Amino acid sequence: MRAIDQIDRKIIAAVQNDGRITTQDLAQKVGLSPSPCARRVRLLEEDGVIKGYTAVIDQKKVGLPISAFASIKLERQREEDLDRFGKAVARWPEVVDCYLMTGRQDYLMRIVVRDLEAYERFLKDKLTRLDNVASIETSFALGQVKRSDVLPLS
Repeated sequence: MRAIDQIDRKIIAAVQNDGRITTQDLAQKVGLSPSPCARRVRLLEEDGVIKGYTAVIDQKKVGLPISAFASIKLERQREEDLDRFGKAVARWPEVVDCYLMTGRQDYLMRIVVRDLEAYERFLKDKLTRLDNVASIETSFALGQVKRSDVLPLS
């Protein structure tokens, strides 16, 4: 992978804020002509710096108002146990974020569901059926103060 320079950082910042920006507008914003700008975007994509483009959806407006944060403690933290847990979680659409953590808990995940009954089903049908889960502690979000996928590049 090549080094990211200031122009690349400007491109990344611009597409983070508007994934639908045209090449023409992006080029103008970062001070390049369209062809070299498009080439840089393509290289950033090929290098995996830009992993994809997505729309930000209002979860309440699509009938998924509940965000539950579950802290998971495993009985063992061997590599194969962590891999097995990660593969299971990757298949579950309700889990929108999952992090391997330091500290008392092994994982922190955000689960998005339509209601408390849906969370209970998720818990009983999926999470508690995994081998090696020692404990689950859940907190429910009352409101969202900030949400961003924009990285602080400066």
